[in-house]
Amino acid sequence: MDFQLAEKTFEVRVPLPLVRMGFDQHEIQRRLSDWLVLSLFTEGRISSGKAARLLNISRTEFLALLQSHGIAYVNYTPDELAEEFAAVEALHVEAVS
Repeated sequence: MDFQLAEKTFEVRVPLPLVRMGFDQHEIQRRLSDWLVLSLFTEGRISSGKAARLLNISRTEFLALLQSHGIAYVNYTPDELAEEFAAVEALHVEAVS
């Protein structure tokens, strides 16, 4: 994907033990960007498409990133999940009738 975003530079303090673990500036910047976008997505503040654009990756790659972090793409409430199952069951009953 070739989507360039304007950037702003911030100074970030990183604990020395993290630097000693081998994290260079590029890796820290990438991880911070990932974390910020993932947190905005999980808070419902941005869509998966917007998240992918912000990280300059495809939507499929973003969904894989969610999976690698153990974050569910679909996060239904119990009531919403019950409604989905009821709709699927109704479709199934209708298809067999």
